[in-house]
Amino acid sequence: MPYVTPLQDFRFALKALAGLDEILKLPGFEEVTPDLVDAILDENARFVEQAIAPLNVPGDTQPPRWDDGQVTTTPGFKQGFAEYAAAGWQGLQHPAQWGGQGLPKLVAAAPSENIQAASLAFSLCPMLTDGVIEALLTVGSDAQRQAYVPNLIAGKWTGTMNLTEPQAGSDLAQVASRAVPQADGTYRLSGQKIFITYGEHDLAENIIHLVLARTPGAPAGVKGISLFIVPKFLVNDDGSLGARNDVWCASLEHKLGIHGSPTAVLLYGSGKGDVGEGAVGYLVGEQNRGLEYMFIMMNAARFGVGQQGIALSERAYQHALAYAQERVQGRAVEGSAGPVTISRHPDVQRMLLTMRGLTEAARAVSFVAAAAHDKGVHHPDAEVRARNRAFYEYLVPIVKGFSTESAVEVASLGIQVHGGMGYIEETGAAQYYRDARILPIYEGTTAIQANDLVSRKTLRDGGATAYACIAAMRDTLKALDAAATRAAPAERAGLSLLRGNLDQAIQAYDGAVAFILEYAQSNIRAVFAASVPYLMLAGIVHGGWQMARAALACQRQLAEGSTDPFYRAKLSTALFYGAQILPRALSLSAAVRAGDVADACGAQANIA
Repeated sequence: MPYVTPLQDFRFALKALAGLDEILKLPGFEEVTPDLVDAILDENARFVEQAIAPLNVPGDTQPPRWDDGQVTTTPGFKQGFAEYAAAGWQGLQHPAQWGGQGLPKLVAAAPSENIQAASLAFSLCPMLTDGVIEALLTVGSDAQRQAYVPNLIAGKWTGTMNLTEPQAGSDLAQVASRAVPQADGTYRLSGQKIFITYGEHDLAENIIHLVLARTPGAPAGVKGISLFIVPKFLVNDDGSLGARNDVWCASLEHKLGIHGSPTAVLLYGSGKGDVGEGAVGYLVGEQNRGLEYMFIMMNAARFGVGQQGIALSERAYQHALAYAQERVQGRAVEGSAGPVTISRHPDVQRMLLTMRGLTEAARAVSFVAAAAHDKGVHHPDAEVRARNRAFYEYLVPIVKGFSTESAVEVASLGIQVHGGMGYIEETGAAQYYRDARILPIYEGTTAIQANDLVSRKTLRDGGATAYACIAAMRDTLKALDAAATRAAPAERAGLSLLRGNLDQAIQAYDGAVAFILEYAQSNIRAVFAASVPYLMLAGIVHGGWQMARAALACQRQLAEGSTDPFYRAKLSTALFYGAQILPRALSLSAAVRAGDVADACGAQANIA
């Protein structure tokens, strides 16, 4: 079925929840008007629906082909990427001085999610390029920025991140690739990197690899890793492309999903190319700080992958809804003259509302996070910047972990809505499930996100950011109290239930934070045994907080006389989230507080 951009929900989340008007008043965004934002959203919807969404199924059924180191992408991808680059979409959030649009991250978030919903496999290439741009702008030298960034933003070149090796998955301390310094200041790299998304393709003139490797005599472990730029083609002083570098695609992986995205095994220093043996590389920043630098790109990618989870959920939901509204099967439980569409059946409605609730809650959290990033960078008050940076950094593992785990659930429900037809490839529902399964794995598994949320984002500041979130959530409870008293009788019960369940969820969240802080002093294994339930609890509650705020905004519109059916539907989704999804917080909190038992069971079950 055709993909339709959820424009109204984008606009609602941007304005009512993420505070777009406030973001547009920040220094540096004076020329970004609400009308301009609306025009960008409209044009992005037109472009994505016409040029990118039709590539989704061909990418799944006609994956890229490898031939002696060369990769030919899915038919249509090359033309789609050329149109994407020519329209300037790669540069939305990057500085104007380098050829970008200089838009807030919040404004760029909606088009970014939209292209990922249209074709997840296609979108991986520009997402990784964004990360390379951000890394070079942050820690690259001025010469490196001049040499690479404009062409990356223009879409003439693309970028990758090269971390993983056969013996070094998430444990980057085991990275063994070597980088030997040369007399001319360059380095010669050798080694093998695996799982390199868009590591080889035919979409652009050049591919700029950011590669982790060790220099001779570097300290062991992560302290001895450096970061290097390794272009597929060397770049001459005048900006033209030079010799073919010694980086070679040995093969492409055969994957469960995202078939349209070429996942390469890259060999550095195999003697192929025009530069002799050893890939020519250029050190980024200082030696032995590579992992620190790469985290700039990884954090950008983690937010982007979280958005991929939301995007895929949206696509799976639209697919399931369209099927449910067309498929006639069974009679209504209350009685009917004849068979009805399955969208009339209560459990199908439950599944569809769960899909929609998880998707819209995760979207709202991601947009709120993007707004915090903008304030953390651009707000004139240093204290406000610091507070919002901490908030954004706290939310990133939640956006990544919760949104991607939810995507697997949503895509699975999408198959369930289809019944047996969902298990048949021709209906298309299975692709979303297959594509979704990688999302909780790459750019750091859910456990890695959860460990980050525990160690760097909760323990490091003594729970200050988490407790600040909880305090703000309790302000929303007060607003819900007032709204329930003003609401019509038909809405009062739902708002009261949302308020009560949010209150319980906040208490559960508060208790989980307290457990993390307390047990970190006495039983650190218990804390990390509880880390994934803690992350999912945070995701459920932060999503519930934003859905409660959405309910308040919708009720205000309805009270003012709006007849737009969007507000009634959005309010219903928010009330459903409060009734059916927020209660998960209680069981997740119980799981967190039983972290010591979980750890003990792991030891006693002899699975270590």
